[in-house]
This record gives sequence, C-alpha cells and structure tokens, in this order.
Amino acid sequence: MTKPSNERPYMTNSVAKEEILSALKQIDLPGAGRNIVEAGLLSEIVIHGGKVYFSITVPPEQAQSFEAIRQDAQTCVQELQGVESATITLTADHKTGQAPKPNMMPPASGPSMPSGKRPPQRMQSVPGVKHIIAVASGKGGVGKSTTSVNLALGLQALGLSVGILDADIYGPSMPRLLGITGKPNVNENDKLNPMQAFNVKVMSMGFLVNEDTPMIWRGPMVISALSQMLKDVDWNPIDILVVDMPPGTGDAQLTMAQQVPLAGAVIVSTPQDLALIDARKGLNMFVKVKVPVLGIVENMSYFVCPSCGARSDIFGHGGAEAEAKKLGTPFLGAVPLHMDIRETSDMGQPIVVHSPDSEHARIYTDIAASVWQQVQEHSAEQDARKPKIVIE
Repeated sequence: MTKPSNERPYMTNSVAKEEILSALKQIDLPGAGRNIVEAGLLSEIVIHGGKVYFSITVPPEQAQSFEAIRQDAQTCVQELQGVESATITLTADHKTGQAPKPNMMPPASGPSMPSGKRPPQRMQSVPGVKHIIAVASGKGGVGKSTTSVNLALGLQALGLSVGILDADIYGPSMPRLLGITGKPNVNENDKLNPMQAFNVKVMSMGFLVNEDTPMIWRGPMVISALSQMLKDVDWNPIDILVVDMPPGTGDAQLTMAQQVPLAGAVIVSTPQDLALIDARKGLNMFVKVKVPVLGIVENMSYFVCPSCGARSDIFGHGGAEAEAKKLGTPFLGAVPLHMDIRETSDMGQPIVVHSPDSEHARIYTDIAASVWQQVQEHSAEQDARKPKIVIE
C-alpha cells in the first residue's frame, strides 16, 4: 500500500546517511578550502524514525565561531525530505586523526590567547531567568526527579513563575512526570519555545527523542546539548528555573556550576549510609565550585502502611537530617515513601497538583518555601557585597 502523499517517506539508515553527507558537503569552512565532511569534523550520524543526531568536532577556543556553521548544518539537514528534526551539537572531543587544525577558522577580533591555553570560562546569565537552582544527588534511584518536579510545582504554588530544565540527557523523566507529549517549536527569534504543564515551562531531551531511544553520547556532546537547552530556549520571563541534574558529579554538573550563576543546589538522598556517602560527594562538589548548598531533602524517609497505619523505616530514618547537621547545611524536610506520590508521578499528575491539600503536597510546598527563602537571602547577600558608588 502506498503512503498518502502528505506523509514523509521513512528513511533507511544507509540512504539517509548518504543524503545527509551529500547535503553537508555544501557547507564550507571559511578560509580552509574544504567542507565540514572533507575535514572529518562529523561524528557518527544517528538516525531514529526520521530524527537525525550528530556532532561537529571543533577546537575548544573556536566554539563560538563554529556556531553559525552548526546552525547552517542543522538547517541543511532539516530541509531534507524524510527528516523530521535534526539535533546537531558542537563538541571538543577530537577523533584520532581527525582533530581540526588550530587555525582552521579565521581568528575572532580582539586579543588572541597564547598558544595551548584555553580562554577562561565565563558565567553567563540565562536571558529571562532571575534565579537558577540545581537539584542533585550523588547516585541514581533516590527520587531526585520526583523531588525536582514537586519542588518546582511547590514554588509555582507560592505564586512564582517557574521553569524546569531536565538536564539528565541519558534518562530524561520530565515528559512522563508531567504528562507532556509532542515537540517544542522554534519561534521568530530562533529560540525553542519550552513545553508547558500546570503553568510551568519545561525543556527536556525527552521531547526531542523517543522514550526508548538510548543517548549514546560522550561527555562533550552532553555538555553542548545542555548548554543549548539552557540558552537557546525562550524561558523569558520566569522567577526561578529548577534544573533536574543527572546523578553523580560529572561533566554536566560541573558545566552547570561553572557556566551559569547558580543561586544554589538542593541535595536529595535516602536515609541509608550508602546513599549518604554519595550525597556527601555531591554536596562537597558544589561547595568546591562555590555554589551555595540550600539544603538536603531526605526522600523515602519512612513508610506508613495504607492498611494498618504502621510505620516502617525501610531505609532507616533521619540519616540525611543528621548529615545536614554535621555538615552545617539546612535540612529541608523528610518525604515519605508513599504509593500516592508514586501513582500520581506515573500518571503525569504530580502530587502537588493532583492533591494540593494532602499531607505530602504540604511537605513539598514547605520545602519549596524554605528553598525560596534561602535563594532570596543569598541573593540579598550578593547584592550587599557589590561595590556601591556614593556621590556626596
């Protein structure tokens, strides 16, 4: 049976890759006398259901100069028949034998850096975002994403305008947790319009790839994608952006801490010693990069049997609170292990909006109020330290 004429034909990998490479040969490198394909700058091209993914290898010091080439490549691929979307990132992860030469692109205006030295990273605010907080954990499986989404909705319940960035490239959760389907579109300013749920703006890699698609990306590609989801999205205007970080203390966490001015970090842990060891690592990482730690949340703190009402401390109890006291960090609250929280999360109706008058919603809202108070206090302290000009 032939497909209706208004449908795009499905592309097989072999044909699609040949078409994509042929199209990309039209994009020349200024001053190099060759195109990006001949220069060997492309990673493996991944195609899944009409969605195309690859990266362009660039010298770290010339990433800004290559941004226009990345945009041209993305436009070029998106115009091919059968391509639904194209996600192209810049990466400084050089391939053996294919590393671009340092002078491939003409130097940018201004003073040049000495050979072999990288320009220092500069923190750049995200347009339209007043405050950014990271929700992190030392390990996976502690309920960080569930805490992130309910914290964001708790902040929204306080009357704030809120956004959520799902920074877990490998395991994005926000589409499922917020019941969002579809893809973001591009506005007249060439920025992605974030998706929305419950009056909260949301961006996630889960909107750009299918739920069962593995993201087989190296660190630099993740960093590039994360940077684009932060700065190429039209967040304006929101009071606070909650960033659901991937577990651990790797590239994504360092990128976030070093490239954008974080107002603070919230650490999520379960009560048992093993989780607290990893939570302590995450906390110390933020301390080392001079990001205020807003406090620790003890998730799955206890379990109350829905049938008999008996309480059980399945993972122990109070470990995170004791750790917070030992480290001189605020303890933000204890969230129980409860079926209502799990069921509403799976439904795409987080407990704070599904049952706003419940005890569990109140716990999250109280945590949100404590976080917002500390964000304001830290912001006031930073303003007080800024030099002031007094004219007498």
